[in-house]
Amino acid sequence: MIDQQVIDQFNKAAANAAPIGGTIKFVLDDKALIIDGTGDTNTVSTEDGEADCTITTSLETLMKLRSGDLNPMMAVMGGKVKIKGDMGLAMKLQSLLS
Repeated sequence: MIDQQVIDQFNKAAANAAPIGGTIKFVLDDKALIIDGTGDTNTVSTEDGEADCTITTSLETLMKLRSGDLNPMMAVMGGKVKIKGDMGLAMKLQSLLS
């Protein structure tokens, strides 16, 4: 299971951001977290399922991205973050990661 603190942080960020217009699945150390922004608000769930965009990384890398210790573009280019699906949705993540 993903750490409750991480889930709480995503819930808070998702609630304060405009709906992203799709679904994004994070696969963090083989555990799923889905942000569904298809409705009036973004919702966060730990249930695995299909998504428009899937981002695979480690929890450690995610924490470095959130703290600003790792540049997102460098993380992708270095293979620390893998993105599959709708790249437009991936670009909307900045509001949820900060």
